Amino acid sequence: MQNEIEKLSDNELFKLLSKKNRESEYAFLEIYRRYSGRIYAYCKRFLGNREDAMDAFQDTFVNFYKAADEPKDMTNLPAYLLRIARNVCLNFARQSRTTTQLEDYMYFENKSDQEEQDELLGLINTALQQLPPDYREAFILREYEGMSYQEIAELLNISLALVKIRIFRAKEKLREILAPYISELSKM
Repeated sequence: MQNEIEKLSDNELFKLLSKKNRESEYAFLEIYRRYSGRIYAYCKRFLGNREDAMDAFQDTFVNFYKAADEPKDMTNLPAYLLRIARNVCLNFARQSRTTTQLEDYMYFENKSDQEEQDELLGLINTALQQLPPDYREAFILREYEGMSYQEIAELLNISLALVKIRIFRAKEKLREILAPYISELSKM
């Protein structure tokens, strides 16, 4: 049974979900297997901490399972899951407005290359959290999820021009936020 399920398309798996039987359980598990890593990574990048990301990740799949009660054709399951994750993450972000200061990540001592890379990644993640949610979201979808501008526009239900503006401004803002820290790192 499991081998047969693995061969099904996303649309076929989604149709099986509405049946609420043993096959639907296998279909859900297969969808989860295919997309859970991507959805968790999106939630983690968007929210910036593991606990909130895990909660948002779980809520995403619960909401997805509930939405599968309505039979419909599924043309782009990953985008559908990302849309649900996006909405859940936006709700989480509204509920908790805690921010980490970049200075918390900076300390200048002798470090190995791995420590420096980890520190830089921490700085980038913290800088991402400093971006306005609209900019952060577009940037994450483009740079981390590898979506095209058109796919982002469709997912967010905004114009292609607005997607390009948000990504451009996100990059500009990240450069501005990180400039003093990158300057300090380059002096070392």
